[in-house]
Amino acid sequence: MSEVSRAANPTPGALDRADDVRLMFDQIAPKYDRANRVLSLGLDQGWRRQAIRLLGEKAQGDVLDLCAGTLDLTEMLIDRGAKSVVSVDFSEQMLDVGAQKLDPEAPFRCVVADARCLPLEDNSVDAILCAFGLRNVPEVEKAIAECARVLRPGGRMVVLDFFQPTTFLSRLLQGTYNRFVVPIVGGFITGFREAYAYLTGSIDAFMTRADFEALLAEHDFEVNGKELFPPVASRVFAVKGSQA
Repeated sequence: MSEVSRAANPTPGALDRADDVRLMFDQIAPKYDRANRVLSLGLDQGWRRQAIRLLGEKAQGDVLDLCAGTLDLTEMLIDRGAKSVVSVDFSEQMLDVGAQKLDPEAPFRCVVADARCLPLEDNSVDAILCAFGLRNVPEVEKAIAECARVLRPGGRMVVLDFFQPTTFLSRLLQGTYNRFVVPIVGGFITGFREAYAYLTGSIDAFMTRADFEALLAEHDFEVNGKELFPPVASRVFAVKGSQA
């Protein structure tokens, strides 16, 4: 693995929360994996494996792990035989923690960058994976435009995230679990309860899955989305059109 590189970030606006969110993730990075496993009862890893399976043969190509965090997806992609993985996140601490889990000679490189300004060439990756990160990106439409720019025609993209719930069951589960269980348990494990209280607000401020799918369609993606089990998270599968 090459050394962690840093890309220029967009100039933040007055209401840009990126710096605060970055600091939050820097703080919880050392215990982030443990908190995820406990809070999801291990289901998050199964969701990630499902996402990689949807990439098909593209998983063996050049892949962007967007909002890569502690590199769970990067590790799985390397095990799957990816030619190369670019792991992008705006928290250097998260990337540093994740890099310790991988063989330094593995075909990946970490880049500290904002999802709204990716330091990649046009049409340079075969696939993009993003797990539970886009709702933390201000102006998510700019991040999607960047994904459309760097993904090759016919390339595949899979997003896992907590979208605004629209069904009674999903509202009940998210409202109960995220408002009460997540802050208590996540705070106990990491020592930063406020970071996990932020989760509820980030979901409330995010779009519905239908709105997110419509945004992808505006960028010439063919889109298919579904709720995962249990219905607190969703996955969106998209293929970039040949004319994009």
